[in-house]
Amino acid sequence: MGKSGIHFNLSERKILLRVFDMLFTLLVLYLLSRSTYFDYFKIIKEHWSWVAVLMFYLSIFGTIFELYDLEKSSKIEKIASGIVLTTSVTVLFYLFTPYFTPELPDNRHQILLFYFAILIGLFLWRSIYSLFIVAPRFYKKVLIIGETSNIERIIETFKIADPNYHIVGFIDSEAHNAQPVKFNAIPEYKPTAIPHVINKEGVSEILVASYNTENIITEVYYALVKLLENGFPINEYIKTYEELTQRFPVQFVGQDFYRYFPFSKSGQNRLYLFFHRIVEFLFALIGLVFGCAIIPIIFIINFFVNQGSLFYTQDRIGKNGKVFKIIKFRTMIMDAEKSGAVWAKKGDKRITPFGKFLRYSRLDEIPQFINIIKGDMSLIGPRPERPFFVRELSQVLPFYETRHIVKPGLTGWAQVKTRYGSSINDSLLKLQYDLYYIKHRNLFLDVNILIKTMSTVIFYRGQ
Repeated sequence: MGKSGIHFNLSERKILLRVFDMLFTLLVLYLLSRSTYFDYFKIIKEHWSWVAVLMFYLSIFGTIFELYDLEKSSKIEKIASGIVLTTSVTVLFYLFTPYFTPELPDNRHQILLFYFAILIGLFLWRSIYSLFIVAPRFYKKVLIIGETSNIERIIETFKIADPNYHIVGFIDSEAHNAQPVKFNAIPEYKPTAIPHVINKEGVSEILVASYNTENIITEVYYALVKLLENGFPINEYIKTYEELTQRFPVQFVGQDFYRYFPFSKSGQNRLYLFFHRIVEFLFALIGLVFGCAIIPIIFIINFFVNQGSLFYTQDRIGKNGKVFKIIKFRTMIMDAEKSGAVWAKKGDKRITPFGKFLRYSRLDEIPQFINIIKGDMSLIGPRPERPFFVRELSQVLPFYETRHIVKPGLTGWAQVKTRYGSSINDSLLKLQYDLYYIKHRNLFLDVNILIKTMSTVIFYRGQ
């Protein structure tokens, strides 16, 4: 087998980004304090708590402002605004929490030096990362073996999910078709060429994308067995798809779905469910207090602009298919669906100007904290859908009603990873994310969703 180059996996690159964000920031601050009169932030043993607080803020706000989105991090111009926002908010919080951080300096130039030291440290490391770590020398070269019917979709999906995941070619593992595959983006090799391709291209992994392994021809089967015996990495397409895209490829799962869909044990963990309920109940109470404070303003604007009722209720499907009434601020004109249920879409004329603001700012969701307190909804979970659309989507999307084994949520994995859906294809994408959440549901993923929800609100990504 030929030598394969160094490759950093997704999880490794995320850790690499976080660790070196901190190291470069501390390095620049240290050099600044050693070479100038800067003394606001000194890295010494007695001040370890100051360092810990700064690193905590940097990590949290870096996540909110998408510094650890690998697709954006590959190019410095895509991540530049995130670096500036992360630095600005981190410094702001650091300065205004003096109980945990140094007292404000008398010389205000110290604050500017502190700000630009962090900014330079982050830009320096991210420039190095975009120039070297995401360079072709660090690509993971992969050979696909399997069916060719979805080869184009597979390549496009993986290219978007991880630019460093480089597919060098594919091999048809089934009986050859009379007509060759019309796909010129990557070369097709014969089954007998597997060892040759591995050596020639420096392949470090084989991806098996066959929906029915019984159809794999004998020569491919024995070649894979031989590679496995030699310790060569061979992975299944569905598993790799999940890792790269963080969604579940439900459209590629057949009758053996149970092999790929073990539900998260957190759904049966009483301790997890107990604390989950306590936390969401507290969040809902805080949300309602905030809602009560702004309702008078929303009521006045609604009275003059929307000219109709402030609230509206609608049937939605909850856990185990139970129907409940969801509560929201009204964002559409009165009698918007007098002709029947219709998909909401971009530029929908039924949405009022003020309603558009409520949707994009997510303020229209505030009354749903009442649904959370009542137990109809959870803070995190798949968004509840209307009965009409559930019946429609269940007919065309496999395992769609699997979403209902958990409570619907105010926010969820699909909401922070995609934009508002208005078609069958959009619903399929959201379903993939929802099923991924149900499959991998845990405390860390819940916290990740809450942080990304802040990012969604800040960047004004609404419906």
